[in-house]
Amino acid sequence: MEKLSSLQAHFENLPDPRIVAKCDHLLIDIVSLSICATLAGADDWQEIETFGKSKEPWLRQWLELPFGIPSHDTIERVFRKLDATEFESCFIAWTSEIFSQLPRQVVAIDGKTLRGCAEKLHLVSAWASESGISLGQCKVDSKSNEITAIPELLKLLVLKGSIVTIDAMGCQKKIAQEIVNQEADYVLAVKGNQGTLHEYIKTRFALSDDSRFSNHEQPHYTETIERQRGRTEKRRCWVFHDTEIADNRGWANCQTIIRISCERQFHNQTEQETRYFISTLPAQPALLLACVRAHWSIENSFHWVLDVVFKEDQARTQHENGATNLAVLRRIALNLIKRHKGKGSLKSKRYRAALDEDFLSEVLQS
Repeated sequence: MEKLSSLQAHFENLPDPRIVAKCDHLLIDIVSLSICATLAGADDWQEIETFGKSKEPWLRQWLELPFGIPSHDTIERVFRKLDATEFESCFIAWTSEIFSQLPRQVVAIDGKTLRGCAEKLHLVSAWASESGISLGQCKVDSKSNEITAIPELLKLLVLKGSIVTIDAMGCQKKIAQEIVNQEADYVLAVKGNQGTLHEYIKTRFALSDDSRFSNHEQPHYTETIERQRGRTEKRRCWVFHDTEIADNRGWANCQTIIRISCERQFHNQTEQETRYFISTLPAQPALLLACVRAHWSIENSFHWVLDVVFKEDQARTQHENGATNLAVLRRIALNLIKRHKGKGSLKSKRYRAALDEDFLSEVLQS
């Protein structure tokens, strides 16, 4: 399996936390077994062992397994001791190789809490919205928040040419500068946590709305209307070219300020929401509206899938290091399934991979 060997190559230099001379099982065998098992429906250490024992002849085609399949206790101990930062770095190196071959797209950054973990582990992840792959993750320190974790994640990623979107928590000058340093663009949500900036943007658009200022500069504008299953959603986007924020307020390369209004009508009810953003992109409202919409795929196509298909919130891994590393295994498996072009839902593909060794091989080589 040439492609599987390529995947293994990114993990073969992973530092082994054990005293190697006293170990019966190779670290790369344990990692490879766990990737295959997670892809085929295993959600915990015991299920990984069960998969290994049922598929041992198939696994021996490309794993050494000198002492057979390790027990679930052994697998858990290894992943508890395994340096989570090193494991994440190997994962990011693998995804960066895939991502570098893809066209320019939105990279959404957002956080997720693993609620089943005893220590309420919180991870910040990067998601390539168009191709549907997880690019990497970074653990949020228990005494900190996403503001400190996001720059660390950005430094690990290869973002050149991408458009990075982050919600209001990540609207920080340091984060904007890191994105620009990577030769990428950004679209950052602005709320009350940036009070002065938020008021400036609201006032700029309010002046353009006021009929008493007819000679005031008018923003670029676009709107879309979407009807589906009795629900109508109208999105409107106004954009001003504005370099004052970059020149006088310190927001790296900022070129535009954006206002987006979303009106939803369903079941005789109407909901309306208005949001504000800053961006390094030009004043092209259709592009900026598309970027903001693409950001929410991290919730709908990533976090939701991890909870529903991979049962992440139900996982009861007690040790933080083990929980973090198990989260990486899920993201590797998700990327492999997402890259597979065959028909079927993610859940059905995962089930089929557990039953059909040929299909499992096909997904591993996707």
